[in-house]
Amino acid sequence: MNLKPSRLAVLFVAAWIIVYFALEPATISFVSLLSLPPDSRLTEAIRFFVYEAPKVLLLLTIVVFVVGIIRSYFSPERTRQILGKRSLFLGNILASMLGIVTPFCSCSAVPLFIGFVETGIPLGVTFSFLIAAPMINEVAVVLLFGLFGWKTALIYVTTGLAIAISSGFVIGRLRVERFVEEWVYTVKSQNLTLDSNPTFDDRVRAGFVAVRDIVSKVWVYVLIGIGVGAGVHGYVPENFLAGIMGKSAWWSVPVSVLIGVPLYSNAAGIIPIVHALLEKGASLGTALAFMMSVIGLSLPEMIILRKVLKLPLILIFVVVVAVGIIIVGYLFNFIY
Repeated sequence: MNLKPSRLAVLFVAAWIIVYFALEPATISFVSLLSLPPDSRLTEAIRFFVYEAPKVLLLLTIVVFVVGIIRSYFSPERTRQILGKRSLFLGNILASMLGIVTPFCSCSAVPLFIGFVETGIPLGVTFSFLIAAPMINEVAVVLLFGLFGWKTALIYVTTGLAIAISSGFVIGRLRVERFVEEWVYTVKSQNLTLDSNPTFDDRVRAGFVAVRDIVSKVWVYVLIGIGVGAGVHGYVPENFLAGIMGKSAWWSVPVSVLIGVPLYSNAAGIIPIVHALLEKGASLGTALAFMMSVIGLSLPEMIILRKVLKLPLILIFVVVVAVGIIIVGYLFNFIY
């Protein structure tokens, strides 16, 4: 029996919620069946992949589905008209503020980034969101406040916002739309044909079409990206890192940023590591620059973005954000 799209959507969302909230206990049960040493690095890497891979795929699916429905109300042309009435800089600010209230890690923010690009929102605005979402969220703010005090938390939020807004603005001004993969614009142009008065079932059908077209193209890159993150998760050499994160060496900030890029973690996972580094003698600005690079410029994120963006644009993104992070690192070292 064929279900109406609206009823199928209810079942889809219900199943999504059940699976999403069952991920953590299911992961714990699965890893326990492997009979591996509970505290080994291999066990932690496997646990990380088994949990993060389906979580990010679930987020990708639901975000694309919702964006597909929203897009049926706002065509790309109408979206551009609405945004055209506002300055791009205001768009960067709004996107960065949205990033603050969406507690995503870098890989989890990519699905919504894809939805923004696919809907026709300017690239600079979407990059402001992609930078702010993992770097500044309530988890990061609360942990920084608890460990370092309100002044440090406030400066971090302010400088993080400045990086997100300015980086997105700079990328937007560079006119780099030609470095977006062609399939994104193909999907964008293939809007589901709707009647002049489409029903909600028509709009839900548009959401399912978006899931089919987009998720089928990026899921492999998601798995590769999370696999890289799992490979390095738990292998942070804290003593070595603390030794090169001193305040005296001018090169400590950029080197720490370079070291942080191959790693992958969210704010909740990396801030305790930063705290441990500080206890071992690392300077605050250098340690925070390392943290920003881990959660804002992770290698798994770059791998996932490669399906959407061409290499020149990924390189531009990395360079612009890295320069902003390095400036923040030097600023913190100067203040403290």
